[in-house]
Amino acid sequence: MFDIDKWQEILSTIEKNKLRTFLTGFSVAWGIFMLIILLGSGNGLENGVKREFSSSATNAIWIWSGQTSMAHEGMKPGRNIQFTNKDYDATIKINGIDNISSRFHIRGDGQITYKKEYGNFDIRSVHPDYQAIEKITMVEGRYINKTDIEEQRKIAIISTDVKDALFKEENPIGKYIKINNIPFKVTGIYSDEDNRDRNQRTVYLPITTAQKIFIGGNRIHNLVVTTGDASLDESQAIENTIKADIAKRHKFNVDDERALHMWNATENYHQFQNLFLGIRIFVWIIGIGTIIAGIVGVSNIMMIVVNERTKEIGIRKAIGASPWSVIGLIIMESILITGFSGYIGLVLGVGLLELVAQFVPDNPFFVNPSADFSIAISATILLIFAGTLAGLVPARRAANVKPVIALRDE
Repeated sequence: MFDIDKWQEILSTIEKNKLRTFLTGFSVAWGIFMLIILLGSGNGLENGVKREFSSSATNAIWIWSGQTSMAHEGMKPGRNIQFTNKDYDATIKINGIDNISSRFHIRGDGQITYKKEYGNFDIRSVHPDYQAIEKITMVEGRYINKTDIEEQRKIAIISTDVKDALFKEENPIGKYIKINNIPFKVTGIYSDEDNRDRNQRTVYLPITTAQKIFIGGNRIHNLVVTTGDASLDESQAIENTIKADIAKRHKFNVDDERALHMWNATENYHQFQNLFLGIRIFVWIIGIGTIIAGIVGVSNIMMIVVNERTKEIGIRKAIGASPWSVIGLIIMESILITGFSGYIGLVLGVGLLELVAQFVPDNPFFVNPSADFSIAISATILLIFAGTLAGLVPARRAANVKPVIALRDE
């Protein structure tokens, strides 16, 4: 493999046929280049989708009440289903639930003031587990806790954006803001992981406090739970249990699709995982198909090389060269052409992806298109295999050349 004479001979042959070698190598380089670009673009799309999912728990089940569309136990369709605190208390007892929170929507324009500063923000009243469900990161202070819920404390958790809008450079912890002219003490500042405008302009209140102050009684508008490490099947079973429990309590048909609306994030996450698995398989099929076209080109060129060097090969065998020596020479030349050309395509593909990642504006559905180390290893193995395969048939033909016939060749 490291015979200097062999490598000099290979390089000499390539140098004599520069254009032919370049055109052959280009097809291999193009195949690898397209494979890297397609895989990197697929990774960019997958990273974007994963970032969207990372903003909240991927094992969450969201539940909204609706309106019945089926008669049930003598009651006509068209009844509005209204959740209450009893639904929260009952749902929390269901096996398999990790975190749970209900939400109560506050009516009004959501105007919040501090001294002379004011602004309209989204107001959400929730339970403490909502922090884990929405992956809320506290920057300063604390989030809502169990005592806040039990004692109906008038406290508020604001985002960094709300802080900048109302407090400027002032520290808001311990200060009072007014929500619909009602004072709430700021106990924490958070930053949302997904950094979306809506979440970054949200103020969180204890749900029991909001129900009392804003005349909500025991009403809630929706529930959200997480299912821990449950598999897709287990998550769907928990979803069906919740639906059956609520249907029994509110007396509607469990098959009534309009009475209760549920969204299982686990199902969606698995669907996207399967989608991107299909995309990766499709990309590899396209990339390998393109590379095979390059391999055929290399193989054809090596066949021409064998034909041109038939007499030389005959002389080699006549003076004692073994068939494996001839095969090794041809395969080494094939691997050199495919390997060198392929790595040029690999480097250009990775370089283009790096440029795209740096200069393309941030897009929520296309993040950090890149080809990781495993792809480079896979491409390397593919190139070695491709080079060997491309040179195998010509090499076997060269090994079968009979010295007497080769020496007669003109």
